[in-house]
Formats: sequence, structure tokens, C-alpha cells
Amino acid sequence: MEECPNSTEIVFHILAFSTNKTGQCLTMVGVLLMYLMAVLGNMTIVLLGRLVPQLHTPMYFFLSNLAISDVIYVSVTLPKLLSILLTHDHRMSFSACVAQVYFFSLSAGCDMFLLTSMSYDRYMAICKPLQYSLLMNKNVYILMALGSWLIAAINATIDASVTSLLSFCFTQNINHFFCERKTLYVITSSDVTSGNMLMVFQDIFLACTPFLLIIVSYVFIISTILNIKSLKGQRKAFSSCTSHLIAVMLFYGPIIIFFAKSESEHSKELDKLLCLLYAAVVPMLNPFVYTLRNKDILSAIRNVTKEQCLIIIQLFVNHFPTRP
Repeated sequence: MEECPNSTEIVFHILAFSTNKTGQCLTMVGVLLMYLMAVLGNMTIVLLGRLVPQLHTPMYFFLSNLAISDVIYVSVTLPKLLSILLTHDHRMSFSACVAQVYFFSLSAGCDMFLLTSMSYDRYMAICKPLQYSLLMNKNVYILMALGSWLIAAINATIDASVTSLLSFCFTQNINHFFCERKTLYVITSSDVTSGNMLMVFQDIFLACTPFLLIIVSYVFIISTILNIKSLKGQRKAFSSCTSHLIAVMLFYGPIIIFFAKSESEHSKELDKLLCLLYAAVVPMLNPFVYTLRNKDILSAIRNVTKEQCLIIIQLFVNHFPTRP
């Protein structure tokens, strides 16, 4: 196909959502709330994981890494979407688009591998409790988290490199709310055969494989739980992995629907909504999923809040001493 020079000078036009002024205002308010809740909620998880000794365990270490990844996830797409809705400036440079592809791929891949690591942690805790402290020691879970980030970073670098080589002769209109790689392949004038083959490879080995590993882990987990004779013991064991299971369903559900549905022009708005679901709604919900049913985190929040209140009171008393 025809190649076009000076690709780095291209300015894309992000179409975002097709709606009237009222719809744009409602969308902007909704996106802003989702972004603020996602960032504040996930940063709270990270801070608690650092400040509270009782949360210095493999599960909460993975959860803190997942929270950092989710902050990147929402920050790479939603601020630009908010800017488009607020200023109606739909322009995005080619370099900014490549950077968006990189960080979106990085956070999405990291989420998949961290969720898989967390399922392995739950498998070890429930199926091999006597060996848990030995097999999931500090060196092991740190290496697992670093491996998740490293593999995701390598994959993101490949995605960004492939995207940077694309040429755009005929249109620079991106019918999405961010530089989504699949949408870029539709409008490029370059041959994307190798790019499509790469996406198939990534879907199989970097998306399906972690998902299958999670399913296998939970087959063993559920089998072990059902063999526990005590009903109370079953409930306790299952409650320890409920939050993670919900997070997995929230993350993979929209992705499965997105790739399973048929392609058509009429589905473009649905594509955007599904992407918004797993790129914004899921990172926003994860802190609530891991907090509302988690006694350790709720207790940590109460303790940290109490300590901060005592510090503030002490500072106030020292600054305004009572008169005799």
C-alpha cells in the first residue's frame, strides 16, 4: 500500500462520543467522577499497603501494584477525553498517540498478569496452606510483580513501535475516545498484516493464557473448598478470594464481550462504551471491591484515620495551648 512521509507530523482528530450538548455535559461529569474516584480509591489502597504493617502480605502487595497500574490505566485516556469534552479540541499529535498506545498496553497487560499472580496466591493460600509461607516468600512475590511489569513493558514497547511505523494518507479521524490500536489499523494506509498477526498472538498468549490460568486456579480452589467439612471453614476460605474473583469478572467480562461481538459500523458507539467500561469503570470499582468486604483494609482505614485525627488534635493543642 502507499506509504506517506512525515508521519510524525500528523495530527489526529479524536472523534470521541457522538452526542448532543446535554449528553456531552453528562458524559463529562460522569468521566470526571470516575477519574477522581479511580485515582483517589487506588492511591488510598497504595498508601494503606505502605503504611499498615498488617497489609504487608503477598496479596496486598499485588493489590498495591494493581492499584498503581489502574491509576496509569485511567490517567492515560480519561484526562484527554475530559479535555475534548470541555474544550472541544479533538486534536492529538502522532507522538502523543504512540505514547497513549504504550501506556494503555502497559497497564492493561500488567492488570492481566497481576490478576493471574493474585489467583496463584489464593491457590497457594487455600490449597497448600502449610507450604504457603515457604512458597510465597517475599522474594517470590516481588519477582512475580516485577515479572508482570517487565512482560507488560516489553509488550507495550512492541505495540508502540509497531504503531510508530504506521502511515496515514487518507484520514486522521479516529472514531474512538483514545488512540486504540485496532482503530488505528482501520485508518492506516500501511500494510497491517503483521500487526494483525501480532494482535492474534497477543490475544492468545497474553490475554487468553492468563485468563485460563486463573480459571484453572479457581477450579482447584473451589474443589479444595468443597472438601472442607466445616461449613464455617468453607465460607471463610471462599470469602478470602471473593474480592479477587469479582475483580477478574469485572475486568475480563467487557473484554470478552468486546472481542466476541460482530463487527459493524453500528457497533462503534458500543465499542467505545465497552472500552470505557474496562478502561475507567473497572479501575474505579476495584478499590470498592477490595475494601467493602475486606476486614483487614477496613480495619487499616479506621486505624490510619484514628492516628491522623490524633496527630491533628495534638498539633492543634500544641499550637493553641490551654490557658491556666
